[in-house]
Amino acid sequence: MTTQTATTTSAPVDNPVLRVPPAAPADAAAYFAASLAFHADVSDVAAALAAAAETGAGPGFALVDSRSTQAWEQGHVPGAVHLPTADVPRLAAALLDRGVPVVVYCWGPGCNGATRAAHALASAGYQVKEMLGGMEYWIREGFAHETADGTERRPADPLTAPVDAHDCGC
Repeated sequence: MTTQTATTTSAPVDNPVLRVPPAAPADAAAYFAASLAFHADVSDVAAALAAAAETGAGPGFALVDSRSTQAWEQGHVPGAVHLPTADVPRLAAALLDRGVPVVVYCWGPGCNGATRAAHALASAGYQVKEMLGGMEYWIREGFAHETADGTERRPADPLTAPVDAHDCGC
């Protein structure tokens, strides 16, 4: 069995990955710790919601779908609150408790609607995280979603989640 170790030799200048050197370990640790304070992934959100359903206790956060009404009706995470990004300033106080952290999602990684909604909520005094992957990865990872016709669940996409496993193991 061969293992690879990092070397201290400098990379060629034409190496596009290392053209800008990696951050110092302490800086990297601070950056990644901050990232975890701002983001949650769909698997962790699903696990927290499932545990809450099993115990009858709440998950400890409010899950907010920041998409349009048309998108919400196409399908949304069960138990989510519908609060379109544009309506956050007007409706957040009526729908959310400032003392409960909020996890917000939108369509997916190609959409910054959840980022805008998270910014609006944080600006209004809410603790907030963004669910990475949004609705797209919720569905692609095989989690149930609600539509006008009831609850649906697609098989997990093996490119995004392990098939027949409870979590990705990361």
